[in-house]
Amino acid sequence: MTEFLIEYWLWIKSFHIFAIIAWMAGLFYLPRLFVYHSKTKRGTELHETFLVMEDKLYRFIMQPAMFFSLTSGGILATIGDTWHMPWLHVKLLSITFLLVFHFLLRSWHNDFKCGKFCRSERFYRLINELPTLLLAIIIICVVIKPF
Repeated sequence: MTEFLIEYWLWIKSFHIFAIIAWMAGLFYLPRLFVYHSKTKRGTELHETFLVMEDKLYRFIMQPAMFFSLTSGGILATIGDTWHMPWLHVKLLSITFLLVFHFLLRSWHNDFKCGKFCRSERFYRLINELPTLLLAIIIICVVIKPF
C-alpha cells in the first residue's frame, strides 16, 4: 500500500470504528429502552416519552451509524483486498445478523407505536444480549483472524 493509501486507510478506519461504536451503542440501548417501555401503559405520558426517545435513537443515531459502518467497512475491505479471506466471511455473516436485529428493533418499536405489547420485559432483556455475542465474534475475527 502506498503512503497515500495508508493515510486514507487510517482516516477511513478511524471513521469506521467511530461509526461502529455509535451503531453498537444504539443496538445495546434500544432493547434496554424496550425493557422499561414494556412496563408502561399505552396513552400515558411515559409511554409517549419512550416512543420519542426510541424513534430519535433509531433515526438519528442508529440508522446513520449503520450506514456509515457498512460503507466504510466495504471501502476498507476493498482497499485492503480482504474480500476473499475466511475470517471476513464470518464477520460478514455476523454483520448480517446485526442487520436483521437492527431492523427487528424498528419493527418492535412500531409494535409499541401501534399499542401491541406482545413481548415481555424478559424477552427484551434476553435479546439485549445478542449484539454482545455478535460483537465478540466480529472483534475476534478482525483482531485474531482465526480462519
